[in-house]
Amino acid sequence: MSLLGPSEVTRREARRRDADHPGAGLSPVRLPMTYVLPLRWHSDTGLAELTDYLRWLSDRVEVLVVDGSPPELFARHADAWAGLVRHLPPDTTGAGLNGKVVGVRTGVRAAEHEHVVIADDDIRYDQAGLTAVHLLLDEVDLVRPQNYFDPLPWHAWWDTGRTLLNRALGADYPGTLAVRRSTFLGMGGYDPDVLFENLELIRTIRAYDRTEASPAWLYVRRLPPDAAHFRGQRVRQAYDDLAQPARLLTALAVLPALAAAVAARRPGLVFGAAAGTVALAEIGRRRAGGVAVFPATTALAAPLWLLERGVCGWLAVAQRFLLGGVRYGDTRIRRAAHPVRTLRRQVGDRP
Repeated sequence: MSLLGPSEVTRREARRRDADHPGAGLSPVRLPMTYVLPLRWHSDTGLAELTDYLRWLSDRVEVLVVDGSPPELFARHADAWAGLVRHLPPDTTGAGLNGKVVGVRTGVRAAEHEHVVIADDDIRYDQAGLTAVHLLLDEVDLVRPQNYFDPLPWHAWWDTGRTLLNRALGADYPGTLAVRRSTFLGMGGYDPDVLFENLELIRTIRAYDRTEASPAWLYVRRLPPDAAHFRGQRVRQAYDDLAQPARLLTALAVLPALAAAVAARRPGLVFGAAAGTVALAEIGRRRAGGVAVFPATTALAAPLWLLERGVCGWLAVAQRFLLGGVRYGDTRIRRAAHPVRTLRRQVGDRP
């Protein structure tokens, strides 16, 4: 079962308890909730900034960092975060191809609270966001917030085009989810051998007929990657569409449609399609007060992102059939995510 948003009581309570955020100088509100951060770093460039965030978090929730970094970095993290967080290695018993899922499963099992936030290392909650997630988990089994980039360099602006289109057509896929621990453990977690791990968790929740909320108004800040990392992720992110056939077919149709319009000397079709894409992105930008976090120019990025996805979609399909999957660390992952119907059959097959 899916809920489109929280009750008005939840929304009002979240606003009432919007007591502070980093830099507000007010007393922190401690919540009975665990924050799980799966981590695997090969460089400590962002260590000081992340440590400041973890220090802020640790006053408000239990923080659990599941660290799959190499030994020398793991030791450095242990020193930096001593007394701030629970710092532990991933439990590799029955480990799978996707290290993030292994870290999430380790963290949720070790969590002391029923309400658990799962977040990538570039996610930056404020007090209002933590409070809203906590209150929503009283009502549903999984919460799917909305990320936005801040700051907004060119590549984050570019990727925001994707975010706005997703918002216009339903909901975006953030770098953070929140889940009830009992629900997660009751399902046995989720498959660690898929690439699009957040979609897999969402679909597993649905396969078990659990409830979810995708509050378009619940904005959680995300730090942008550097430009080199962004460029390196383009095909890998397009590979996620192999789990979403309608999106994949749309992406694969972009280049043939563009070529046909050019061959027919119909530039109006190209400009019309671009204008329609911008208009659709603008609907997503204005939804649920999005204008507060998405600058007006971000809607203009949508046609560029769609063109990029049209190119990378074909490259992703080629990797699937020619190479057996997309590169992930030292291995390749073949499956993006399972269909809900497949997961439901697996649920029915469980003793």
